[in-house]
Amino acid sequence: MGRPSDPTMIDLRSDTVTKPSDRMREAARDADVGDDVYRDDPTVNELERRAAELVGTEAALYVPSGTMGNQIAIRVHTDRGEELLLEQESHIHRWEVGGAAQLSAVQTRLVDAGDRCVPTPEQVWEAYVEESLHRPGTGLLCLENTHNYRGGIAVPKEFVDAAAETAGELGVPVHLDGARLFNAGVALDTPADELVENVDSVMFCLSKGLGAPVGSMLAGSREFIAEARRIRKLFGGGMRQAGVIAAPGLVALENVDRLADDHENARLLASELDDLEGLRSPEPETNVVVVDSSELGMTAEEFVAACENAGVGAGAFDEYTTRLCTHRDVSGADIEAAVERIESIVESFEA
Repeated sequence: MGRPSDPTMIDLRSDTVTKPSDRMREAARDADVGDDVYRDDPTVNELERRAAELVGTEAALYVPSGTMGNQIAIRVHTDRGEELLLEQESHIHRWEVGGAAQLSAVQTRLVDAGDRCVPTPEQVWEAYVEESLHRPGTGLLCLENTHNYRGGIAVPKEFVDAAAETAGELGVPVHLDGARLFNAGVALDTPADELVENVDSVMFCLSKGLGAPVGSMLAGSREFIAEARRIRKLFGGGMRQAGVIAAPGLVALENVDRLADDHENARLLASELDDLEGLRSPEPETNVVVVDSSELGMTAEEFVAACENAGVGAGAFDEYTTRLCTHRDVSGADIEAAVERIESIVESFEA
């Protein structure tokens, strides 16, 4: 679906739709730049240093997107043919175009972690495959925090640690898709570096709730990042004077604390939608609001289309499940207006 053209549109499709702030635009204009492939861009270098510091790793790499960051990690950690352990509703499995198979030639083994969002130690043990003459073995375990499809759930540190420690005992590295890692940290009141201290690599986005116009960070050991840099080039992610897009990323790193505002707006939105006849919306943990319209008898596609006509951007998840995502460009007043518009949809549909 294209960008809504109506300027009165309240765009809740995703937190990726945020516009760069004036300060970000100024930072981009004034950025000191160089050729990043040659490691000559001082702004990118500073962003990578700051990102590694925030998540407590030795090094970090600036990449154009979160999907590229995840796929680079898979390629670095695995050998061709190995098995990749994934939660069955993970972003890597659902929405990355089969990249693990296409780019790294690995096969996937899915685990249903349910509302826990990450596999239990027992599930990791059960899914693990030892390398043999006939089997390639398990090469990587991928986790996700927050878990997008499960409703932006912030996964507690102890759940991540338990899965990661079990994988470590089996000699399997762990990558964390932390696209909204800082949302998890704010919701759990746990610093990001503590949430990821037992994984081998982590990706987090600058372009979602943090509000940068483009880019994500991949972080891990110096050895891991050195190989990741090479794979980034292979995947077409080598950038030249990238300081102009990295500079807004540096500003974005200062936006972590304000994610609490998005969470508050999400709770307000969910509470008021849940009060509408025919809609069910559980209290969200972060900035992802899930709406079930099955009682109304309205499919998600119908609901999303009606929302767009009413001036509210949303996205279909499943047959009767819709996602709305709060972000920096949406105020409390916008939330109230969105609820009023959706209420009119429900009333006219029932009529």
